[in-house]
Amino acid sequence: MGRTTAWLIGLTLFTLGFAAENANPKWWMDEPIRLVQTNLRETDAALDPQRHVQKVADFGANALLFNVGGIVAFYPTRVDYHYPSSYLPAGRDLFGEVLREAHRKGIRVIGRFDLSKTQKPVFDSHPEWFFKSVTGRPAVYNGLYSTCINGGYYRDHALKILSEALERYEVDGLFFNMFGNPSHDYSGNPLGPCQCEACRSRFQTLYGRPLPAAADDTYRRFMTQSALEVAETLAQLIHRKRPKAAFLTYIQSHTDGIMSESNTAVNRPLPLWLYSASDNVNRARNSEPGKMAFNLCMSFIDYPWRFAPVPAGEIRLRLYQNMAHGAGPAFTVLGTLDQEDMSAVAAAQPIFKWHAEHEDLYVHQENAARVLLLGGRQASYRGFFRLLSEQHIPFAVSDNLRGLQDKSKSFDLVIAPDGPSAALESYVREGGHLLVAGTTPPPFGVKTSPDASSQRVQGYWRIRDHSLFPSLAHTKLLFFDGEYVELEQQASPALTLIPPAMFGPPEKVWADKQETNVPGLSVVKYGSGEMVYVPWDVGSLYHRHSSPAHAGFMADLVDHLLPGQRQLRTDAHPLVEITVMRQQDKRRTLVHFVNLSGHSDTAYFDPIPFRSVRVEVRGNFNRARVVGTGQPLKLARNGESASFVLSQLDSYEVVVLE
Repeated sequence: MGRTTAWLIGLTLFTLGFAAENANPKWWMDEPIRLVQTNLRETDAALDPQRHVQKVADFGANALLFNVGGIVAFYPTRVDYHYPSSYLPAGRDLFGEVLREAHRKGIRVIGRFDLSKTQKPVFDSHPEWFFKSVTGRPAVYNGLYSTCINGGYYRDHALKILSEALERYEVDGLFFNMFGNPSHDYSGNPLGPCQCEACRSRFQTLYGRPLPAAADDTYRRFMTQSALEVAETLAQLIHRKRPKAAFLTYIQSHTDGIMSESNTAVNRPLPLWLYSASDNVNRARNSEPGKMAFNLCMSFIDYPWRFAPVPAGEIRLRLYQNMAHGAGPAFTVLGTLDQEDMSAVAAAQPIFKWHAEHEDLYVHQENAARVLLLGGRQASYRGFFRLLSEQHIPFAVSDNLRGLQDKSKSFDLVIAPDGPSAALESYVREGGHLLVAGTTPPPFGVKTSPDASSQRVQGYWRIRDHSLFPSLAHTKLLFFDGEYVELEQQASPALTLIPPAMFGPPEKVWADKQETNVPGLSVVKYGSGEMVYVPWDVGSLYHRHSSPAHAGFMADLVDHLLPGQRQLRTDAHPLVEITVMRQQDKRRTLVHFVNLSGHSDTAYFDPIPFRSVRVEVRGNFNRARVVGTGQPLKLARNGESASFVLSQLDSYEVVVLE
């Protein structure tokens, strides 16, 4: 074969591939999505399909997540060991009728499956398909038996159930709830590691040892890998039988979209996470930019009270945060939209209407931030997340470093709140800026004491170099409670340790106080870049205690590392969340404002309106308008930035910059 012939064949194959890809668009990436999940009970199987779909349409949704099968089938299935609801009227195909009616109204339908449990006759026939506890018993909850991700139900029989549904219905996607082996049941009782024969055999083959009696890191990796294997199989089946359908569940790999939830629980430890929706969407959209985030705003307080809604302010906040970070509003109720308490529905509906009126804003949004926050231990990560949001420093969140290799993006600073990857070495060496905190030292650029080990103390850090911390000009000490790693001695440390000393009675306080030269900070040039290492967990301390001194310390380090000025400057209150998003295809930037001021501890109230919010954004912009009023904004140019004044912020607003 000659080179010209080979080139022509290659060009033809590329052209055909390109045409096929564009003939099969990903609707979940290219359409503005307003998703409602009506999570049915088996007793809802007799509902009126036309009325149900009309309620969804009136609500303002254009996508419906609706039960199809698994624990209960909502259609007349013919697959063995798959059971229709006993409330399904004879001859009724509820899912099929809802699908047809929804499509007639232009509403996408995502079928919901839950393969984690099924009925006793299946267990009696195939006990090897099911979870087995360390005592040899199955996991049974409300008469349902838990299947195992490695057993024949998930690995084989489920494919027959899914094939039937995929061949029968032109679904727009399938979502899988409770994917894999849960660690606890719905009442919070721990289940422990599965000891079924499939798990025992696979674990022994992979790790050369028996399954543990209590879950450890190896077992958790084993479960994750098992779930990924099944996910890959399901993805292949769905894409083969319904190429235009999305595969959705709560994992990042093999899926087309990443599901998450913003929910509550009565025993959840404080402080509550105000940024739940922002966190979920920001992380999903930037960890996997080619996938859509679907963050479900759960309307109810907790599992035992599925018909008692959370405060209306919490509903609104979550939906606005979804929209501000690049996803659509997504709202879940148990049963139908005819709720016992309609306050959550009433809170969500106006936001769906807003989205519908301005839906061109919510397609192809990309995070335009120039700071990258890497995921880490929850408290450390959340401390930095809050700090960046309160300081109005736009940032993207990722669980990986692929964004650094994306030439369409450019990050001025990477923050690793819980120890960095060695892969960041080249980023810093080639001119990047890195902020690391915690007791895991960077694997490059930082020297620890020869006999360094983590030590726990309750003391202080003495600020010795105030030029590095301009916001702490009147602050000499940072309180410290936790572990630190001892760094190599420095000639002029900017921060030094004051170890524990007497703190009571008052007459004895600091009578034995000692000042040391133990460094609490390392600032180093590395190649063409710069790195700061804080050898203690300042993120967790800020998350727990919100000390203004810790906030100033972190913010000053960020400003020290940022080349030039911040991407955004504003006089907005810290409880105004601001995101900077980009729509490349429309050549415009969107500045979203979410008013968080209605939050107080465990309560959510209407936010306090803010007036005359001044904002300056780096970029070459010539025009600005406020979406809510449709009015143009006066835009002032200042070097590489443009500034404007938002006259009023109620709950949520968007400013379009072009």
